[in-house]
Amino acid sequence: MFLAAKAHQSCSSVCHKNVTTELTTEYTLAELMVVSAAREIKDHEVVYVGMRLPLLAFLIAKNLHAPNAVGFYENGLIRETPASELLFTMGDPPNILGATQAGDMLNVMGMLQSGRVDIGFLGAGEVDKFGNLNSTFVSKGDGSSVRLPGSGGASDIASLAKRTVMLVEHSKRRLPERVSYLTSPGNGDGKGWRKSVGLHRGGPSCLITTMGVFRFDSDDCSARLESIHPEVASKQLQDETGWQVEITEPLQSTTVPSQDELALIRKIDPKRFWTA
Repeated sequence: MFLAAKAHQSCSSVCHKNVTTELTTEYTLAELMVVSAAREIKDHEVVYVGMRLPLLAFLIAKNLHAPNAVGFYENGLIRETPASELLFTMGDPPNILGATQAGDMLNVMGMLQSGRVDIGFLGAGEVDKFGNLNSTFVSKGDGSSVRLPGSGGASDIASLAKRTVMLVEHSKRRLPERVSYLTSPGNGDGKGWRKSVGLHRGGPSCLITTMGVFRFDSDDCSARLESIHPEVASKQLQDETGWQVEITEPLQSTTVPSQDELALIRKIDPKRFWTA
């Protein structure tokens, strides 16, 4: 899935969102993405968890720095305690056991619509520089296209959560300047777009890729490179990005997993189903 990476040996400690421990020296890119996603969750927040890596990221946050965060799952589950086992899907029995509420999709979507969700996690086939997502179809470059699963609840989350965090593989194909099809709204074509179409809250906050972390706090609401992952060259990142990235040296390096974070990830996912 992801290539192995190594941290800079000069780093010896990290203090990020109430996590202060010794840094580890070896980890996979999937583990780095999980930790980066987990650190986006603040204590007491309501989290629309989503599938794949966010399932693990929520468990890491709950166990280490956000014990009072509440998890919403699209199938109607609400959790105030972390699941006792690794989750492969949101409907796994360990996620149902001990849940605060086992309702239906209408319940959690209704609370999303009423503005109760602080942060939602999303993935997509394409993400563009304004944080718009495409999970409907992508062009193959020869005039044909590949049909993708579609929105599911992603468009609702992108429209109604107070902020969204996206996780995607970093490649020019996955990160075009503009998405082939707008499935879930980010910042449209720039500043002011969301309000102009009736989306008066939320929007993309963070994009976590296999090469770096981007923020959407620039003047025009486009993606700004916040940090680059260790051992990724700036030219490599630019070559694999479909828009012009503003790169100012020296770049900030993404904070690597701490020993506590990595130990917990490997305890929860010992066979590395999500983090190989």
